[in-house]
Amino acid sequence: MIDTRARRWKPAPLVQGSLGLHALAAAGLFTPAWPWSVGALVADHALITFAGLWPRSPWLGPNLTHLPRHLPQVAITIDDGPDPDVTPAVLDVLDAHHAVATFFCIGAQVQRHPALAREIVRRGHAIGNHSQHHRHHFSLMAPAQIRREIGAAQDSIAQATGVAPAWFRAPAGLRNVFLDPVLHELGLRLASWTRRGFDTRTGDAALVLRRLTRQLAAGDILLLHDHHAALTPAGRPVLLDVLPGLLQAVQDQGLQTVRLDPPAS
Repeated sequence: MIDTRARRWKPAPLVQGSLGLHALAAAGLFTPAWPWSVGALVADHALITFAGLWPRSPWLGPNLTHLPRHLPQVAITIDDGPDPDVTPAVLDVLDAHHAVATFFCIGAQVQRHPALAREIVRRGHAIGNHSQHHRHHFSLMAPAQIRREIGAAQDSIAQATGVAPAWFRAPAGLRNVFLDPVLHELGLRLASWTRRGFDTRTGDAALVLRRLTRQLAAGDILLLHDHHAALTPAGRPVLLDVLPGLLQAVQDQGLQTVRLDPPAS
C-alpha cells in the first residue's frame, strides 16, 4: 500500500499556470510590453482570489464536494462545535434515526469540551478539523499561520479523542493558494459540501430544511452547524428542529448517511 502523504506535493493546474505566468510577466515588466504584463498579473490574481472565495472550487487543489453518485449515500456534516448546549441533543437525534455524521470541530471548542468531543467519537461519528480558532481572516493568512491554525486543531482533537482527523474544512469554506501544500504536509484532505441550509443566518427551520432537501440526491454532502446556529422564533437552535425532518427525508429517498472516513490509499 502506498502512503499518499509521502508523495511530493504537486500544485493544481491553475497554480502551476499562475507560477509560469508570473515568471513570464516578470520578464515582460522590463520591456515595452510591460502594461500587458501588469494586466496579466492583475487578471491572474483576480482568478486566484475568486477560486479561494468559491468554497466548492477544485482550482486550488483537491476538494471533496460530493460522495460517489452511484451509491445511495449522503454525508451530514456539522460544523463549529462541539457545543454543550446543542451537540448532546444532536447526538441523541442521530442515534434515534440510526444515522451517522461528521463533526468538523474547532480545536479551541474541543479544548473547552473534551468529554463532548470524545462522546462524538464514542457514538460512532467521524470528527474533522475546522481550524483551532475559526478565524474570519483565515483565507488571508500566510503559510506559517495556516499551518499553526490547522496543526493546533489537529493536536487538540487528537489529544482529546485519540483520533487524528483525516479531513479539513476551511472556516466559511474560504481559503487561499497556501492551504493545499499545508494540508498535504499534515496528511489532511479538504472537504466542502454540495448544499447548505445557511442555518447560521436563518432561524426559519422550514426554510433551512427546504434548502437542504430540494433536489436531494445520492452523493450529497450537507452542511449544518451546532455551534453558532441561528435561533428559531421559539429560541431553539435551528439545527434541532431541522435535523429530524432532514433525516426522515434521507430515509424516504432510500438513502443512508455515511461518515467522511479516511480515504483509501
